[in-house]
Amino acid sequence: MAGKEILHKIKEKAGFGTSAADTGKGKSKISKHITHGFHLKKGKSGHPMEDYVVSEFKQEKDKELGLFAIFDGHLGHDVANYLQNHLFDNILKQEDFWTDPKSAVKRAYLTTDEKILEQSLVLGRGGSTAVTAVLINGQKLVVGNVGDSRAVICKNGKAKQLSVDHEPSKEKRDIESRGGFVSKIPGDVPRVDGQLAVARAFGDKSLKMHLSSEPDVVIETVDEAAEFLILASDGIWQVMSNQDAVDSIRHIKDAQDAAKHLIEDAVTKKSKDDISCIVVKFR
Repeated sequence: MAGKEILHKIKEKAGFGTSAADTGKGKSKISKHITHGFHLKKGKSGHPMEDYVVSEFKQEKDKELGLFAIFDGHLGHDVANYLQNHLFDNILKQEDFWTDPKSAVKRAYLTTDEKILEQSLVLGRGGSTAVTAVLINGQKLVVGNVGDSRAVICKNGKAKQLSVDHEPSKEKRDIESRGGFVSKIPGDVPRVDGQLAVARAFGDKSLKMHLSSEPDVVIETVDEAAEFLILASDGIWQVMSNQDAVDSIRHIKDAQDAAKHLIEDAVTKKSKDDISCIVVKFR
């Protein structure tokens, strides 16, 4: 059996499949006014689509959880695919998730990254950014992220960013303290060791000594002011501000239509990257 076929069999056994559907929708059973929709669009790059999403509701013990995530892969899609299959399971396995969700999400991100690095022969040298949101009983959001995919909530028409853009220029001191460097050569974007344009990510074994996988985690109450949540990869944020994105879809009632429209708006504004987007409507 050829090497590529063996690798394919190993990946299949590890739970890898093809990318999920490129669009879809659903709604909460407990809070039926809460709906979600997602959409993905291939960019103009020469490589295959590297984005993956999770957008679903599930029962866990006596609670309903909304699980939403954008995984934006680079140098291949395998790490993003692994995250789609495993990250939320690892988050919910943490015994203190219900009592200390911030610590649980941080620990799950770090242990998941360790598993990815252990499987680097199968998963390759690539990596992925991530933004995740767990909606608990329609009332509380636990948002974590590494990289530059973003979570933005709209409250009374105003955009509020819940994630942190992990840019190399902002974390230069930490990168240098780990023995790395930040350079704009080649190109004009600051990169870790001149290679990666984010300061935190899953995978990227060759850069891991200089690259963090520790997430920023915030908890946000879904109150009467909350209208909707956007999770999106950087293909949107390269060409739109948070408020631009909110204004673009605030008038659209259907969550899936809103996700599609936001991507189309970004493409109109000359975004050339792969783009993935989830919209969760709270009312």
